[in-house]
Amino acid sequence: MSDQKVKLANILYAPIISEKSSNAADQNNQFVFKVQKTATKLQIKKAVELMFGVKVESVRVLNVKGKIKRFGRALGKRSDWKKAYVKLQSGHNIELATA
Repeated sequence: MSDQKVKLANILYAPIISEKSSNAADQNNQFVFKVQKTATKLQIKKAVELMFGVKVESVRVLNVKGKIKRFGRALGKRSDWKKAYVKLQSGHNIELATA
């Protein structure tokens, strides 16, 4: 594999499986992924098309701020991360259970 394909493969960390993401997949053909904090929309689009062999219509991203939590007496902060909502073109689908 070329270096560019390896970089694209490292952009997607994991799919996010929740009630909200399942509803988005059923109603709007959207899938939700945890991605690198430095990833752009174009990189995310190319990574999904490469990994799953589908056509992407649009990508929306949002930065999720880490929560401040207590660990005993000390205050700690969870890491910030980035979430991507990927909308597929009609006729394409991702089966996350088998992927």
